[in-house]
Amino acid sequence: MAAQMAVNSGASLWGPLKELWETVDGAVLRRQPESVHLLDLQLKKHKPNFLSLYKNPPKSAEQREKVRKASTEGIAIQGQQGSRLLPEQLLSEAFILSDLFDIGELAALELLLAGEQQQPHFPGLTRGLVAVLLYWDGKLCVANALRTLIQSRHGKTFTLDLSGELVALTTRFTDELMIQGLTKRILTLVSEINVTHEFERLQKERGLGNEKHRKEVSDLIKESRQALADSLFSWTCQSPLSKDDTLALIGHLETVTAQADGSLDSVSLALVMALLYCLDVSFVEQGTEDREDLIQTLPLLTDRQYVAAVHSRLMDGQPWKLPGLQAVCRLAWALSLRVLSQLPQGCALVEFTEADEAVADQALLGDVFLFMKEGILGCESLAQEEFYIRRLHSLITDFLALMPMKVKQLRNRADEDARLVHMSLQMDSELPSSLRKDLDHLMVLIGEFYSKDSFGLELGLEFWCHTESLQHTSLHGSYLGMALQRPPHKQVGAVFSGTLWGNMGDLLPSTLYVSYLRMLKGLANGPQCSHYAFSLLKTNGATHSDNIQGVSGSPVSWEHFFHSLMLYHENLRRDFPNPDASQYRHPSLRGITQRELEGLTSFLQLLTTIITWSENARLALCEHPQWTPVVVMLGLLQCSVPPVLKAELLHCLAAFGKSPEVAASLWQSLEYTQILQTVRAPGQRQAAGIEVELNEIESSSEEYPLTRGFCHLISTLVESSLPVNLGAGLRVPGFQPYLSFLRDSVFLPFPTRAYRRPAEKWEVADGVLEVFHKLLREYEPQPSDFVQEVVELQGEQVAAHKPPGHSIMFHLLNDSPMLALCLSLLEEGVRQLDTYAPFPGKKHLESAVLRCLCLLDLALQKEVVFMDLLRESQASMLVSPLEQLLQGVSPQTRRADHIVNIARYLYHSSSNPEAAFQSAKILRRIANYPNIQTRLVGDFTHDQSVSEKLMAGFVECLDSEEAEEGTENDSDSQNKVARIRHETQIHMLNLLITSLDMKTPNLALYLLGYEVKKPVSSTNLQDPGESPAACTLKCVWNLCGMIYFSFSQVIYQLCACPDTSGPTMRYLRTSQDFLFSHLQHLPFILPSEFSIAALSQMSWLMKTAAIELRVTSLNRQRSHTQRLVSLLLDDQPHTQHTGVHSGPSFLWYKLVLNLRRKLLSVLDAIDFSQDMPELLQLDFFERTQIEQVISNCEHINEQGHTVCNVKLLHRVLVAEVNALQGMAAIGQRPLLMEEVNSILQQVVERNRVRQSLSAKRHALRSWRSLVETLLTACPADLIPADDRQLIIRDLLLDMHEKVLSEEAAGELMPIVAGAVFTLTAHLSQSVLSEQQQGAGLEASSGFASIANSALHLILRKLLDFILSTGGGYQRLRAHLYGSLLYYLQIAQKPEEPDTLQTAGKAMWERLTAPEDGFSKLQRENLAIIESYGKALMEVVCRDACDGHEISRMLALAVLDRILSIDRQNQWLVYVCNSGYLRSLVESLRQDDAALQSLLAPQPPLLKPLYIYESKMALLTRVAKTGQGAVELLRCGLVAQLIECQCSTWMMRDPSGFIPSPMDRYRQILLPTLRLFQVILTSTTMNHQQGAAQVLQWLIVHADTIQSLLRCQELSMGALQELSLLTGIISKTALPGALETGGEVNSAVLMEFQGHINRFQRLCLTLLGRLAGSERERLLKQAEIAAPGDSAERREEMEVAMQQVCANIMEYCQTLLLQSSAQAQFSICLFSPSGSEPAGRDGGRTDLSSTLPSMAYSRAPSLGLVLYLLKNSTADFFRFHQSHRQSLGKLQTLDQLPPEELKELCQGLVLGPGGVEKISSVQRSLLAKRRLVQLINNRAKLLSLCSYVIETCLFVLWRHLEYYLLHCTPTDPKDSLMPGASLYRSRLTDDSFGGLQASGGRGISLSRVSRQDLDLLKSDMAVGFGEALQRKLLEVEGLYSQVRSRYTFIQALVRRIRGLLRQPKS
Repeated sequence: MAAQMAVNSGASLWGPLKELWETVDGAVLRRQPESVHLLDLQLKKHKPNFLSLYKNPPKSAEQREKVRKASTEGIAIQGQQGSRLLPEQLLSEAFILSDLFDIGELAALELLLAGEQQQPHFPGLTRGLVAVLLYWDGKLCVANALRTLIQSRHGKTFTLDLSGELVALTTRFTDELMIQGLTKRILTLVSEINVTHEFERLQKERGLGNEKHRKEVSDLIKESRQALADSLFSWTCQSPLSKDDTLALIGHLETVTAQADGSLDSVSLALVMALLYCLDVSFVEQGTEDREDLIQTLPLLTDRQYVAAVHSRLMDGQPWKLPGLQAVCRLAWALSLRVLSQLPQGCALVEFTEADEAVADQALLGDVFLFMKEGILGCESLAQEEFYIRRLHSLITDFLALMPMKVKQLRNRADEDARLVHMSLQMDSELPSSLRKDLDHLMVLIGEFYSKDSFGLELGLEFWCHTESLQHTSLHGSYLGMALQRPPHKQVGAVFSGTLWGNMGDLLPSTLYVSYLRMLKGLANGPQCSHYAFSLLKTNGATHSDNIQGVSGSPVSWEHFFHSLMLYHENLRRDFPNPDASQYRHPSLRGITQRELEGLTSFLQLLTTIITWSENARLALCEHPQWTPVVVMLGLLQCSVPPVLKAELLHCLAAFGKSPEVAASLWQSLEYTQILQTVRAPGQRQAAGIEVELNEIESSSEEYPLTRGFCHLISTLVESSLPVNLGAGLRVPGFQPYLSFLRDSVFLPFPTRAYRRPAEKWEVADGVLEVFHKLLREYEPQPSDFVQEVVELQGEQVAAHKPPGHSIMFHLLNDSPMLALCLSLLEEGVRQLDTYAPFPGKKHLESAVLRCLCLLDLALQKEVVFMDLLRESQASMLVSPLEQLLQGVSPQTRRADHIVNIARYLYHSSSNPEAAFQSAKILRRIANYPNIQTRLVGDFTHDQSVSEKLMAGFVECLDSEEAEEGTENDSDSQNKVARIRHETQIHMLNLLITSLDMKTPNLALYLLGYEVKKPVSSTNLQDPGESPAACTLKCVWNLCGMIYFSFSQVIYQLCACPDTSGPTMRYLRTSQDFLFSHLQHLPFILPSEFSIAALSQMSWLMKTAAIELRVTSLNRQRSHTQRLVSLLLDDQPHTQHTGVHSGPSFLWYKLVLNLRRKLLSVLDAIDFSQDMPELLQLDFFERTQIEQVISNCEHINEQGHTVCNVKLLHRVLVAEVNALQGMAAIGQRPLLMEEVNSILQQVVERNRVRQSLSAKRHALRSWRSLVETLLTACPADLIPADDRQLIIRDLLLDMHEKVLSEEAAGELMPIVAGAVFTLTAHLSQSVLSEQQQGAGLEASSGFASIANSALHLILRKLLDFILSTGGGYQRLRAHLYGSLLYYLQIAQKPEEPDTLQTAGKAMWERLTAPEDGFSKLQRENLAIIESYGKALMEVVCRDACDGHEISRMLALAVLDRILSIDRQNQWLVYVCNSGYLRSLVESLRQDDAALQSLLAPQPPLLKPLYIYESKMALLTRVAKTGQGAVELLRCGLVAQLIECQCSTWMMRDPSGFIPSPMDRYRQILLPTLRLFQVILTSTTMNHQQGAAQVLQWLIVHADTIQSLLRCQELSMGALQELSLLTGIISKTALPGALETGGEVNSAVLMEFQGHINRFQRLCLTLLGRLAGSERERLLKQAEIAAPGDSAERREEMEVAMQQVCANIMEYCQTLLLQSSAQAQFSICLFSPSGSEPAGRDGGRTDLSSTLPSMAYSRAPSLGLVLYLLKNSTADFFRFHQSHRQSLGKLQTLDQLPPEELKELCQGLVLGPGGVEKISSVQRSLLAKRRLVQLINNRAKLLSLCSYVIETCLFVLWRHLEYYLLHCTPTDPKDSLMPGASLYRSRLTDDSFGGLQASGGRGISLSRVSRQDLDLLKSDMAVGFGEALQRKLLEVEGLYSQVRSRYTFIQALVRRIRGLLRQPKS
């Protein structure tokens, strides 16, 4: 039992019933697939609900007890675990609800719980009030379901074209219900349910809330009753009722009463129609295929008792409450009997069928036609149901066709009565009492009935005798009958013509004249009917043209009508009053009697109907030479006739004015006749015309038909044409007087006038606002509107009028009475609508309000252009922006609530969708102004109740379920409303999108439920329940289910905005799982017309997903990230597999992977091809001019697309066509308009293409950002390396496949190129990291996880892409070059640790070693690149030489990279031979000026520097081969560089954030020096020209070079310069260099010699500094300068210093060797002093203490070399030790403690705490990289140390050999001559030229004493001791054995030792 007592939180009286209705609706009306099965289940489940229709579950004591205990013991709720305690308050409400509706206590409790759940959808209502709504909504769902099920049955009247299975199911089910007594139950319920009674009950228990709630409850109750009645009606339409049910229905109708106005209510009408369909047998005549089956089921034909029972019941004398209703039923019965009598089945029913005449007489006595007009036609719902109209039509036409004698009798009776009336009038006696007006009523009924044709059926056609076929197309397939119901369709017309007007000679009785005209008016309603009516009136007049009595023809003919009108005009014009005469105000009506007035009015209405429908009639009548209707009517308007008649005349003129041809002349006639006085005669005291009538006649009678007619006429004419020169000659031409009258005399006073009929007030307002709206809508501000033009009028210059639209704009942009009235009208409108009560004129009020909103919207739309033009024109007009005026204070409420009032129309979107739409548009325009947004939030939140209403309105607009996209010209009102709702949604969303970009607080945040009074980020969004705002947000999420891109954009903006991102993402993640559930459905495949929207939606969704991935990764929400990543990347079965792609290259991977990743299928959904519109084919217009006009009409729309404004273009082209003059132009006008049309279609197509391309671009960008976020932002371990590579491979190949297809649009290429770049970068990174982690590289299986074949495929695609871009797209190729570089990087061998062992391998071993993976891939890559031949070379070289900077840099880098791997030098040969190399070399000279500008303290841009560096890098690469170096020299490279001035720059003070000038200078200088060094290395000794050219450069820039060599502050940069510079000097500044210069005169030679000597001297000085103690100081300084990177800085400094020392020692060695092969003839570079430097200045330290000051002032001592030797040896062991340690660490990397790993990574990770954040795998990779760096650094240092040791030993040995063996000492006492002679003799044979002159050996030779030599020997012996010798030999053992000349050190050590041990000579 407990289980049964569980509570259903969805409420069993509502939730399941709602579900039932949705299932029925889906199956029957929306025809969803697979719905029949669901429907079957639901019907079985809910059968009891249908059988006991509206029966509630009974109360019970047990339930009551259970509910009572729910607050203490709790209660079980279905679908929830455990029981829930409920508050007391809720339980007491449940008992009240249970008593109120007499339902079970548990059911009441369920309703309340459901009410609580649904509360957010009903802002401002308590759960109890919501429960009341749900209760009745549940009832309505059952009734609606029942009605729909019955409508789906198969039957005799209509069909819904459903499947046989479904129809069988519903027919079977409803038959069972009917057998169980459904009819009686429905009739009982219809009688019992009563709104008033229900409201009384609810009122007593406080079950009614605000006005809206009352309206909703009453609507639900009324709709429930209506649905029940409709169910019965639908049944009788399709199937007959049984006898008892029919009698029960008749019994119910006997008791029906009418409403206050005498009409039936809609429920009673439905039941009456149900009975009429019960008694209908007309379908028998139709001859449909299932006629026989239907006849078998019809009891009228088969069941005698049925006929007897119905007959006796209807003929029973008992009067009904509505005798007229009884008469209608009797008439229907009589006609059925008449049909029966004509059928074979009727023979058995003769006794009844013979009574048909009698029954018909009874019906006529009951005034049947009068009741049909008043009781049935008066009911509003009649016009809304097509089958009501068809049944009434058949009733009327059956009567005429089946009972012609009855009609004849009616006619005769009418004639008789007319004679009696005539006699009594003549004799002045009373009218006879026995008069019957049946024919009169019948005619009026026909007129009224056919004049309303809401479905466009034109049923009145059956009345016309015509010969053409009537199979017209306006009848839809939903009606089973043929086009007409009766095959002999001429019968009606025949009866009519025979009985109603007999022979044409018979005059119509005057009493019937008006009724007859009214009937004709009804029958003329419709395009074909009007044509027949026109012809009838024409032929009537023609046949009796020569008749007597002066009035020709029948009284019902055009001839007669217009003749009469002319007579009236003639007659009344004679007493046309003088305007000044007083009797004008009381016009005599002696001209027209009341009956004449009625006749004239009826005729004018008939005329209006005919010419409204038929344009032919309009033109034929208008152009008739005798009748001239327009002239006569305008004449009558000037006469004193009643305003009612004038109003009809105006309406008739308006109908004529529908044709533009007539309208133009009508304007002139209107002006001429001065209906509205626009020209005041001189001396005239007061106004005349319509203004007087309005102010004096209409105002006093409180009725305004004339004013309304005039507004209608002007409105029609304004639409057709608006002549500019109206009234020219007599007044200032233009429309202004009419506008002023409408504004000042009609619109502004309308609220204060008195109205006898309250509705007329709003009719007047609506009429005049319609004119304003049309004028403003057509107005486009022009510059000419703001220039004050003048016209000449009777010799005076008068200011011209502005266009009417301009005047309206001016009034709306000022605080004018017109604007104030519009705003107060809006305020009154919303106040009236808030009452939800019907009131007179409601429809017109709504229309007027809508027009006010449209005016404001148009003014806001046009004000920007208007005010811009005004500003430019500098006119003296003052206007204010409308959005500021709207912030003004309302005089009624004393508050600034205009915008709030406009926004409140959103609350009425259900009843007034158009007003809500305009309101949304206005709000959106206003929301574009940031300053107004903040105020609006304040205004909207100021009043709590208004704020709730606004929020509710916003939710209602967004959450509208009926909204659907549609086209502009949807004729179906339902579709139109759905479209308007859809557009309202779009505007609301755009409002959100606009507002989200504004500063907070803004409207969007307020509407979406974020905090606007506290920081936004503090919001905690919840599911709706507490606030309506959360409901708004919920709507936005829900609507994302529909594919509307704006919703996704709103969500993206919320996620992207830093303030709202946190709360939004949390909400989406927790309560909605929004992203995952939506991404699951990607890609959205929609029909082509929605493809742009689908792409947009996908774009925003992907951008949001990218944010989500980034955020969850940062916050370490691993499971969230993992879900999304696997959703996007997992291989899911690909449903739409289109077979294997063509081309062999794709076979391999398509077959392996017949599964599709989500990301790839999204890419598939973006179609890269785009159909471009063809070029315009023009015959009349000039194409170039048209293109110019089109481009002038282009603007950027809200989505940021450039589109052409089609309306503006149309206006321009039509104006152009209209401007053509002459007959030829008029003849060609149709052709011209056709061409205009084709141009417009072309432009629409262009706009579509642009939008489509833009959507594709956007989608691709979003896709790219999602892919990039996946690969960069997500934790690396989420996607394993092998998967990552395969994913990137798939993405790259798919993208290339799409972009390389023939049809791919060029606009999409840049985005693809960008994505290719990123993906290739990731691929390269992934492969490299995988290799670093130790993945083995087998030469066979290819590279890492990705196969070589895949890599080759990617390379081919990449090269194809580069070539496919052709000459253009250079910037795009920049991406592709970047990709290519990344790709080629994959095959680059990673840095390997130099273990100092590898060199031990024999050469043969190296040559025969197997090829490793890198070399193999590199070789294959090169083969692929070379297979593309010259085409690829050409593209890359061209880009390298010219174009965009970034492309050039990357092209240069690509060239560099390819040259480095091109062993065959094919590319090098091409670059040299094609002239590109020369071009590059020559461009260096052109870069000079730009490079010089970079050395200013604040340079312009650094671009030239980067390009220069790229060029130099490439030239350096070229120079690395001998062939390339020679080619560079041949191209004059050095000569170009000599001419460059940028290298001669001298240091200035550094400044600024960008690199200091010194740094920039180094960036220019170092590449040059490197290039020289490479050239010198590549050009071997026999290419002395290279060295000579470089020496020339050195000498040209000698000053700079010397300042660099003298540099005081040796920073890192300076040392780098020096290391390169000394390297170059050591190879060029040599004695032999000068001899290659050919014939050089001696002066130049001397100068060169001097420079070389200076270089030599400076180098030796530098050596003294760097080898001496300054070295330690520099290293310490480096550590202090950069404490963070001290270790690295120190390493760099050490390497640079060692390099400089090595270069200088090499220089010394070369000089010694070049001077002479033997030591005795060698030059001396170092002085013979063995003391080591100790002081600061290296070379010149303490030598001065032991030697004479002048002797050794320049030459450094030999002690320095010894010192350097010692230091280098010590360093060697230090470096060797460090190298061994690092090597050991590298081999045991896994065992290293974490602290040490951290320390190793420190230098490679930026930022504080960086090491902490990276994973352990990353950490060990970085540590490995750092160790390899350290090892290789040490290896470099070791090689430099070893080289320095070897050269030092050599220099030491040469000098010692000379000093100790060959030098002859001279004591100062001795003569100088012997030394001098020796010196001179040495000089001649010394090739070393002038070196001695500079204080080289020459001076020292003459000063070396014996004492010096002895001291040298002893110092050297001490310095070069045993310990040092041992160390040197150890160095050789450790290093030279593997690396260098083995035993070289050993030999030198031995020799030096020998020299030092020599006995003194």
